[in-house]
Formats: sequence, C-alpha cells, structure tokens
Amino acid sequence: MELIDGNLIAAAIIAELKAEVAALPGRKPCIALVRVGDDPASVSYVKKKEKTAAEIGIAGRIHLPPVTITQAELFALIDQLNADPGVDGILVQSPLPKHIDEVAVFRRVSDKKDVDGFNTLNLGKVAQEDETGFVACTPAGIMALLARSGIDLKGKHVVVIGRSLIVGKPVALLALQKKAGANGTVTICHSGTSNLPAITRQADVLIAAIGRAEFVTADMVKPGAVVIDVGINRVPDATKKTGYRLTGDVEFTGVSAIAGKITPVPGGVGPMTVAMLMSNTVKAFRQNRSA
Repeated sequence: MELIDGNLIAAAIIAELKAEVAALPGRKPCIALVRVGDDPASVSYVKKKEKTAAEIGIAGRIHLPPVTITQAELFALIDQLNADPGVDGILVQSPLPKHIDEVAVFRRVSDKKDVDGFNTLNLGKVAQEDETGFVACTPAGIMALLARSGIDLKGKHVVVIGRSLIVGKPVALLALQKKAGANGTVTICHSGTSNLPAITRQADVLIAAIGRAEFVTADMVKPGAVVIDVGINRVPDATKKTGYRLTGDVEFTGVSAIAGKITPVPGGVGPMTVAMLMSNTVKAFRQNRSA
C-alpha cells in the first residue's frame, strides 16, 4: 500500500504558486474571504486560507459580518466585492446561517471571481470542458492528487460515492473529460443505490464523499484499488484532549491493508482544497487582468 500524501503535494503546488506570484509585475492577486458568524470549523478554515494566501503573496481581505446579517445585506457585500477591481477572487465560507440561501449566495458571486467554483455558470463550464471556468476546489484537488501520484484514469472504472454539487457531481464530470489524466468510466453511487458494495468492489479508483464516518470498509474495496477519502468527520474519543478524533469516510486500517494507494485523513484531500483555491485565485487574477 502506498500513502498519497496530500500535505506534500499541496506544498509543491503552493511553492509553484509562490514563485509565479513573485514574478508578477505590479499589483498582486487578491482574495476576499467572507465568514459569517463564529462557527469554530469555519474560523479554523478561514484562518488556514488567510495564512496560505499570505505565504504565496496573495493579498487577503477578511470580511466578518455577524451571524444576524440578512440575506439582502450579504448580497450587498458580495455586490460590492464583485464591483471592486482590486479583488480577484471571492470565497463565502460555508456553512451559512439557516436563514440564508447558500445556493443563492453562490450564484450572487461573479462567475469571474468565483474561485470556489460553485457559481452555476462555472459548474456548466466544467460540463462543457471550458478551461476558462473555475473548478470547485475539492474536486480539482482530487484530480491534482491523482495526476501528481501518476494515476491516469483512462480506461479505469471510477466509482464516486456521493452526488453533492460540491464534490460528487463535479469530480465525476472531471473524471469523464476528454483530456490527459481523465477519460475514466464513471459510476456515481448515492443513498438510492442498490447493492452498493457490489458496485464499489468494481472500482479501480474509489472516491468516497458521502459524509459518514468510516462508511467504506475493506469488503467494499477491490484489492489494489486507489482509494480517495474526501470525508472529514469528528468521532468521539475520550483519549484525545479535544474529546474527538478526525476520521474520513473510509475505515482506514482495514481498507489500507488491501488498497494499492490511499489518502489519509487528515493530510490527504484537505490540504489540496486550500491549494486549489489559491490556484484559482491566481487564475482569476490573470483572466481578469487580460479581459
């Protein structure tokens, strides 16, 4: 079994972006990070994104509206950032408060600054294989992990567990694309799938993005398969100071014993998501500057 080290691959991408940004004349790329309220996970994620941006040389503008902000007020902030020529990318951290429509917020962000890749137009560009669009960061990170680990999907059966707009659907579209590293034969499984283990055992590459701790067990995996674990779940653990441990959607001990390659949690897909957000921001800067 070979461990796919997301930290190592993400660090290489960040180093490449740092060199690219350092070589840019004049103004550097800028990302606006909008975090509504004080959800502990969101606070941690935004700090990580701000720190990584600074490391690369990307300017970070942090906006921290209160959890009581109305949808109209949040739209007004997004409109202001959309119109600001000094802002290249906009990320609105999810989850948002229940009184705000997340999909409507994602649509409100200009497709030219949508570095999270959730705008309807950018999702459509993924389907059309239009390279000017922005790919959602986690699916883009999965494809980069595979490519940089020497895994070509051509002719391989790729099984995706999960059909979310954030991971499942876009990563399936990416694996299907007519381009180097892709051309996979893709099956998407979900809560309505019958006899799930029989399908997952056919996978040459299994991507687990279901959001259920240790859902994928060894009996669901073909020996030698590549397993990409997208999940990050908090499981109670009295031996930890925090009272919990982080685990993925894959039961790592059992599956790693038979997989050919596997991503750990943490340290697998997670670091790649942040790296691809920064890559999208540099891409937005270049495209907006040349427009």
